[in-house]
Amino acid sequence: MKNLFVFITLIIGIASCKKGPKTTDVDPGPVVQAEVFSPEDAQKLMETKCYLCHNPSAPEKGSRIGPPMVAIKAHYLAAHKNKDAFIKSIMQFVNSPTEENTLMRGAVRRFGVMPAQQFPETEVKKIAKYMFDYQIEEPDWFKEHWLARHNDSLYNKGKRLAPIKTKPTPKELGMQYALGTKKVLGQNLMGTIQNKGVEEAFVFCNERAYPLTDSMSTHFNARIRRVSDKPRNPNNRANAIELEHIDSFKGKVASGDSVEPILREENGKVYFYYPIVTNTMCLNCHGTPNKDILPKVYRNLLELYPKDMAVGYGPDEVRGIWSIVFDATKNTD
Repeated sequence: MKNLFVFITLIIGIASCKKGPKTTDVDPGPVVQAEVFSPEDAQKLMETKCYLCHNPSAPEKGSRIGPPMVAIKAHYLAAHKNKDAFIKSIMQFVNSPTEENTLMRGAVRRFGVMPAQQFPETEVKKIAKYMFDYQIEEPDWFKEHWLARHNDSLYNKGKRLAPIKTKPTPKELGMQYALGTKKVLGQNLMGTIQNKGVEEAFVFCNERAYPLTDSMSTHFNARIRRVSDKPRNPNNRANAIELEHIDSFKGKVASGDSVEPILREENGKVYFYYPIVTNTMCLNCHGTPNKDILPKVYRNLLELYPKDMAVGYGPDEVRGIWSIVFDATKNTD
């Protein structure tokens, strides 16, 4: 079992794996496309798919043909405090809109039951997730309307109807990009190990890490890199600024301080830095050779990366950092 997971953190730990000599030409297999949630895309989906009937700009009386989206959110939040239950309930109603399934009987009496429509399940899920996590636009009249009818108002309970900003901050975006890329790399590596065996992890790491990271850079429209002061691949060597941040993160992690991303803005760009910290699994590839790293594993690593510096780590040490650059105005208020 241990060998099955030996290389799970090979990429996630940091040093990208390409440019070294190949040991085999075996195809590492199909790329797993991990789902990456974009609040901006989900908001656009909601406005495109839902606002024809649930537009917050429509007047309370007259031409309105359905309740505003914030009213739907409020009723479902009142019934479901758990996010998964909230999303599931929204999806169930959209899939089968009936009077028996509704949580909004007053709206059904006024507007009738929503006509059954064929919406892709993935789109409905994204919209429901966005509704739960983010503040959505509400008509001027809605707060007073809701407060007049609900003594235990969701407004008075705090962060329910407006739990988060309508759009992510640069810090939230940077974390989204780092963790989203980490997820894709990890899922594809795990798929290679499960389908082709542990040895193929070297091939995947050597050949697929850079293309996958580049594809995530394109997806997020950001420059995403993983860099280190002790790189496995020389192309992942940190520059002077990145080295300073690595040292700073090392001090915080070693002292047990809480670690927050480092951000700076320059010439309309956000520069985001966040540490990659080792755990015991990482030591299978980044620990002490012939102690944490099995002799066969270490020999293969040296064949692929003869200039490898990425060894000698213990648990809870900064192995490197995410270094991400994106537009300072992107998706932020």
